[in-house]
Amino acid sequence: MPESELQWIKASSSWGVDACVELAADGDLVAVRHSRNPQVVIHYSPAEFAAFLQGAKDGEFDHLLAAEPARVNRPPAPGSAAAR
Repeated sequence: MPESELQWIKASSSWGVDACVELAADGDLVAVRHSRNPQVVIHYSPAEFAAFLQGAKDGEFDHLLAAEPARVNRPPAPGSAAAR
């Protein structure tokens, strides 16, 4: 379905804030976009999106919102200063 015909929704806490992640059902998929760049739409299967939501509910991404994000043990990104 064309993105212009989808029924986009966003979290009630994001109303009035210029930082909105919007979601829509697109057939058998979940469409996701950012309100500042609505032309870019990413589609996820229900299983993929359910796994993400469960991780969010379980707090697996909370460190991304911290003032000083916790360090995660993973290799540095190629080309980053830490990789050199």
